[in-house]
This record gives sequence, structure tokens and C-alpha cells, in this order.
Amino acid sequence: MEWVDVGLLLIRLSLGVTLLMHGWNHWHGGGKIAGTAGWFEGLGLRPGVMQAWASVVTELAAGAGLIVGLLTPLACAATIGVMAVAAIVAHRPNGFFVFRDGYEYVVMIAVFCAALGILGPGRISLDHALDIQITGLAGLLVAVLVGLGGTALLLATTWRPNKKKTEVPS
Repeated sequence: MEWVDVGLLLIRLSLGVTLLMHGWNHWHGGGKIAGTAGWFEGLGLRPGVMQAWASVVTELAAGAGLIVGLLTPLACAATIGVMAVAAIVAHRPNGFFVFRDGYEYVVMIAVFCAALGILGPGRISLDHALDIQITGLAGLLVAVLVGLGGTALLLATTWRPNKKKTEVPS
């Protein structure tokens, strides 16, 4: 084992646990699925219940995949997809900084996943144990293209932003 493998494990664990907790919170936190669905509907993601469950399942599966290092480029793709949707739909109007509920945090997670797609999960992973080797350009392309492709498909088919009512001067 080399130190780079320990570093990759720490990155995978931090990303994976964060996603698991995020998915768990959408499922069991405050408003549970109904609250998450209502929030998603308010952001223009329809139908809200389907979006809430899709988010929960994606975040739990990607989080678990990152933690154990299984099919890492696909786990990265799922994470990039979820973060890109969040950046565009929920955080973009607020600007960059996270303290203003901006997209800083979700973009950072997505970029770390793109980098992980390039580097791979390291030797302390199921991918290594199963001899699954998708790294370098191939890992980057899977992570980014599948992730952003999923984002584009989801937004094109289910996002109907609420239009702000503009008052007509009398």
C-alpha cells in the first residue's frame, strides 16, 4: 500500500459519506420524502415525489459505491449528475459563495469526482480487488459525460422552472 492509496481512500470516504448523509436526509430528514418532493416541485422539478426518490436512490448508491470503491467512474458520474442538477436548479440564482447558498460547494464535489474518475479509486477498493480498471481519460469521460448527460436528460424532460410573475404597469 502506498500513501496515494490512503489519500484516494480518504477522498472516497469523505465524498461517499457526504452523499450517503445527503440522501438519508432527503429520505428521513425534516420533511422526509414529502418535504423533499415539495421542495423539488418548488424548484420546478416535476413530479416531485419521483424526483425525491430518484435523488435518494442516486445519492445512496453513489455514496456506497464511492465508499467501497466499486464502479468508481459510474459512482462519480452519478455524483456529478446530482451536483450539476443542484448547481443549476437550486444554487445558480444565488451566485458562487456557499454562505449565500451558492454553487461553490456542489461544484467542488463535482470537480473532486471528475478528478477521482481520472485517478481511480486506488488499491484500497473493490475495483482494484476485482481488477476493474477505468482511469485516466476513460475514467474522466465516463464520470463527466455520463454525469452531465444525465443532468441534461433530467432537466430537459422534467424541469419546468417557475416563472416569476411580472407586474404590468397600469
